[in-house]
Amino acid sequence: MMRRPRSPDRPSSAAEALVARIDARSSTGAPGDGIRTGFPSIDQMLGGGPRRQDLVVLSGDVGSGKSSLALAIAVRAAGLGAQVTYLSGEMSEERLMERALAQESRVSVEDLRGGRLDDFTRAAVGAAALRLRDIPLQVRNLPGEQFEEVSRALETVPRQELLIIDDLQMTASPVIADSADERVAATTRALKALAVERDVAILVLAQLPRFRTGRREPRPTLDDLGGQGVVKQVADVVLSVYREEMYRPGGGMEGAVELIIAKNRNGSTGHADLFFYRNWLRFEDLLDPDR
Repeated sequence: MMRRPRSPDRPSSAAEALVARIDARSSTGAPGDGIRTGFPSIDQMLGGGPRRQDLVVLSGDVGSGKSSLALAIAVRAAGLGAQVTYLSGEMSEERLMERALAQESRVSVEDLRGGRLDDFTRAAVGAAALRLRDIPLQVRNLPGEQFEEVSRALETVPRQELLIIDDLQMTASPVIADSADERVAATTRALKALAVERDVAILVLAQLPRFRTGRREPRPTLDDLGGQGVVKQVADVVLSVYREEMYRPGGGMEGAVELIIAKNRNGSTGHADLFFYRNWLRFEDLLDPDR
């Protein structure tokens, strides 16, 4: 039986609209909806980077360097042209930019704070400052008094692409909660809803309240995230920073980092190999170490 052609006035289905967008990308070579992080290993594992409407959770033990990695992603993604906002509940804008300067110039934070710069390092810091000035990155403090602070941060840029929040536990809950687990669960759901509503990728840092030091396998798991299991259920992607040297001194190369992709709703899991220069608070991708 022959099918009647679709009337020009009949609205396209969601599937037809998606196929049209895919065809447009194929014919023009336009990029997909992934937002490149500037770390090739991460982007490869995530099929081009975090996608709009995704909630990405970046977790790790205290001192693992997850805040430094999140800031590096913010700087690199913005350097590739994405509109990025970084909200911190832990550090002021000045402290964050101090860290960004250290990362980009390869000068230690201690030397920056103490003004111990020779001609070479002063030139490196100046060049880094110029690069940071020219990228579409906003860095703001997150008081954490109302959840609306997060949504208001997206209103300052018409076409925001990536919002990074440090961190989940310090973000205000949209509802009154009786426990920390309930508050984290409610905040997680609200962040996912906000990502969909604003068509933006949200990367939120998370502590590991269920992690216990001294256990046989110290690599973070999804259950370590707590939040009544809501965090691992709602998140589209869960990344975990793991540094062997923190738990087994001498057992691995100093500075070596496994970025574990513990959950990836639209792709594979596994891990990316990074390297952490603690002195500069700088992460580098072993696939592209000279970036």
